[in-house]
Amino acid sequence: MLSMNRPLFISLDGPKGVGKTTLLEAITKILRADNKKVIRLCEKKSDPNRSETMALVNRLARNPALDLEREVCAHFADSRAWISEHVLPKQPPGSIILMDRWYPSDAVFRRLVPFAEILQLNMERNVRTPDLHVGVVTTPEISWARAAARTRGLSSTVMHKLEEHIACTKAFEREVADHGWVLCRNEGTIEDATMQIISEIYRLPGCL
Repeated sequence: MLSMNRPLFISLDGPKGVGKTTLLEAITKILRADNKKVIRLCEKKSDPNRSETMALVNRLARNPALDLEREVCAHFADSRAWISEHVLPKQPPGSIILMDRWYPSDAVFRRLVPFAEILQLNMERNVRTPDLHVGVVTTPEISWARAAARTRGLSSTVMHKLEEHIACTKAFEREVADHGWVLCRNEGTIEDATMQIISEIYRLPGCL
């Protein structure tokens, strides 16, 4: 049973262009209208070592290698451990933390290291496990088109072709199923996807 005062920790993860940001905004609006204290966090903005990690990611994009990807995964896990220790505990008691990306996103973007190994890296470092994992997906063609239409474009360091995006989407969906995360298909109305996630949040112990 979750503590009544312990902040609930919810992560939304998924491929590029699936509508996570729009969903996070809609979820926040509904929860706050119900007088919930919502804290919006983003992994990359909370990570004190982001520039160093992204330098490794850029190296990996130029020269894919298993050892280098393992190093990237370790850096991400170290950063999440830091966030788990220094950021998450400082959030107000009884709040709902909505995190934009957490370790499930490695199932999308890491290609050489098996996700089971990535998960182990995170657990060994005592990275906090979300109370609710939400995997947001669409068919790859829809999310690819959405991402390409954004002002900033695809903005991906590691993915440049639709074929890569298709493979990564399929890999992520397999991990969602294998780990029992909540799958949210965001291909219909944003209202339907939002209410699916809201319903899952209100099922969590401690969310009154």
